[in-house]
Amino acid sequence: MSRVSRNIPILLLSMLLCVQLQLPVSEIHAARIKDIASFMGDRPNQLIGYGLIVGLNGTGDNNKTQFTVNTLANLLDNMGIHVNPEQVKVKNVAAVMATAKLPSFVRKGSRVDVQVSSIGDAKSLEGGTLLLTPLAGPDGRTYAVAQGPISVGGFSISGGSGSSVQKNHPTVGLVSGGALVEQEVSVAYDHLEQLDLVLGNPDFSTAQKVAHRVNESLGGTVAQAVDAGTVRIQIPDAYQQNMVGLISKVESLEVQPDTAAKIVVNERTGTIVMGENVRISPVAVAHGNLTVQITETPTVSQPQPFSNGKTVVTPQSDIEVQEQKGHLSLVGGGVTLGQVVKGLNSIGATPRDLINILQAIRAAGALQAKLELI
Repeated sequence: MSRVSRNIPILLLSMLLCVQLQLPVSEIHAARIKDIASFMGDRPNQLIGYGLIVGLNGTGDNNKTQFTVNTLANLLDNMGIHVNPEQVKVKNVAAVMATAKLPSFVRKGSRVDVQVSSIGDAKSLEGGTLLLTPLAGPDGRTYAVAQGPISVGGFSISGGSGSSVQKNHPTVGLVSGGALVEQEVSVAYDHLEQLDLVLGNPDFSTAQKVAHRVNESLGGTVAQAVDAGTVRIQIPDAYQQNMVGLISKVESLEVQPDTAAKIVVNERTGTIVMGENVRISPVAVAHGNLTVQITETPTVSQPQPFSNGKTVVTPQSDIEVQEQKGHLSLVGGGVTLGQVVKGLNSIGATPRDLINILQAIRAAGALQAKLELI
């Protein structure tokens, strides 16, 4: 039996997770500046390296993965063990790319996490150990060295008949604290005349609020919003020898960020997220469904006894059409987020309909917000 359902005018059939939240402005708490911005220069640095993982239980690269074979042969050769690459078996070895983030202000001897990802045809990295792997920056200099056991958050099991079960990604793992920092990235804030504060989400209103809050706390007009993403702070004389105290004081200040009215729609997962400032102008929405259900029942046709006929199976189809009455409702009029969701639900819109209804409202020019598809 097969069943086909069609909803009209629904164009998207993905499931929708709709979170109905209505937060009054009075309940929105201010955020610390350190949570919405950072000082220029205070950022992590990307590191990358190539290495080998050994100790796998037959789940490593295939012998035809030539770069794994050559790397293992070269490694043994450097240790004084000369082998023929054509005779090397690498089923317990996997070639990986190792990546890490080197935080700012980190010192020599500190440890950072390393993520390893298979670049060959290994089936799983479970139980393996990463051998000594230099991690370099974009300038080609080595900043850390990684080594240690791999932690894999998944598994892959195969049966003799060809069936298999897999959970998560067994070809990606983590070496917790496996990289030892060998070289620092210098970030100096001393002897500066000004500091640039960079907003995570550039916004002119938020930048102006941050500048006003800093001036209010430090006194005078030491902070100025340069653009939507930068607030420039002139270092007061009282903090020339105490940069850490100035940065700590600025980061702890609280500001209520301003956000643009936006609706983010993920059509792949059917998720809608609406901001608190979303408004809808008065608009009429008609909504109705037409469901077509097709049911197939196989019937067997038997030939007469002692005849030359054959037994055949013929499908018998039943078609049922149901149409619900449409609704014409008036929604909008500068309503808030909670009222928008409540209004859409009141006209009989199911979660799967909201994406199309919002797109239609925007096409009608009644949606006072940005509709962003991701």
